Amino acid sequence: MSVRTPRAPGSVVGALLCLLVSSSASAQTPADQSVGAVRMEVERLRQEFEAIRQQYGARLSELETRLAALEGRAPQPAQAAPPPAAPAEAAVPPGAAGAGGPTGSLPLYGNVNLLSKIFNPDIAVIGDFEGASGNNAVNPQSPLSLEESELSLQAIVDPYARADIFFSFGPEGVEVEEGFVTFPTLPGGFLAKVGKMRASVGKVNAMHTHVLPWIDRPLVTENLVGADEGLSDAGISVSRLITNPWVFLEATGEVYRGQSEVFSSATRGDLTYVGRLRGYQDLSESSNVDIGVSVASGGSEFDPARKTTLFGVDATFRYRPLRRAIYRRFIARTEAIWSRRPVAPVGDTVRADSFGAYVSADYQVARRWFAGGRYDVSERALDASVRDRAGSVLLTFWPSEFSQIRGQFRRIRFGDAPAAHEFLFQFLFSIGAHGAHVF
Repeated sequence: MSVRTPRAPGSVVGALLCLLVSSSASAQTPADQSVGAVRMEVERLRQEFEAIRQQYGARLSELETRLAALEGRAPQPAQAAPPPAAPAEAAVPPGAAGAGGPTGSLPLYGNVNLLSKIFNPDIAVIGDFEGASGNNAVNPQSPLSLEESELSLQAIVDPYARADIFFSFGPEGVEVEEGFVTFPTLPGGFLAKVGKMRASVGKVNAMHTHVLPWIDRPLVTENLVGADEGLSDAGISVSRLITNPWVFLEATGEVYRGQSEVFSSATRGDLTYVGRLRGYQDLSESSNVDIGVSVASGGSEFDPARKTTLFGVDATFRYRPLRRAIYRRFIARTEAIWSRRPVAPVGDTVRADSFGAYVSADYQVARRWFAGGRYDVSERALDASVRDRAGSVLLTFWPSEFSQIRGQFRRIRFGDAPAAHEFLFQFLFSIGAHGAHVF
């Protein structure tokens, strides 16, 4: 007969503990093990970062002590490291007690140096270098010249106004091409501009030289609207956008003092009046059309009592597929202007009824290459019996958004002079933040 010896309580407890540990380890999932590993890695990185911070702090204190000894002054006591940042939920809002000191100063965002420019306008300079070769007996162009340098100053005046001023530097000197203030938040949805502006007669007259899709201006602009400044004068412009389910309409009314290449005033009451109605409509997600009608009336250079009138119609079609927007686009433009003005001194009833128009197209053939053409026809402003015709082909390359290289071959058949054959060259370069122009 055998007698069983009872087991010690300690051995029983040890066996139970081993069983629990083994069962707990076997019950852990891979996700629990990965979470634990990540936590261990985070803790290890935190300890390493703290050690590196302490090393750099000790090294910095040593260098400061050496520098003070070399300069012959007592070393400054080392400043304690800043406490760790509070959680986002406990952050004190700016201006509250304890935020930025007792006065509650505003926080600084971004680069502090940017604050030095907060009251300065956006400044940009655009250079227009042009060259010409060939023959033109009527209007010869310089073979090489910096035709124009435009300096622009643009800024928000306050929440209710914006100011834009453009200086033009050319061979003839310096002038204010445009300078006006815009009020976009007038009652009734009106927008007003006050200053010197380009009149809203057609499309080309409102364009600056560097915005033109060609090197030169069409014959209709040179003969009927003005070869140099065009219709640019001091005045007031008021416009309003009219929205409806069919088309976007913009109505504009302007009044000018009456001093331009076309209009002339002898007294204070001889003002120039301009009206324009523009309609815009999307034809699809990739195409749209823009049509405008404009009229201008003012004093004549021969007799302010006899008015000079301009009537214009313009249309623009744009195609730009969204999926190929940086590689393909097509723009077709046309504009026609009728001019009626006296052509004789005071007391004579003789007048000239002239007509001019152009048609152009531009197509993007590659990411930075554009090809286009334009056809012009225009009668003379003071002699409608003389008609000029011209044809042009263009090739444009954009190295970047800050420069442009363009070549244009032009043939002009003058109504009273030998034909001109020219090759024009243009290089545009820009610096600074130049604002967008009218679409």
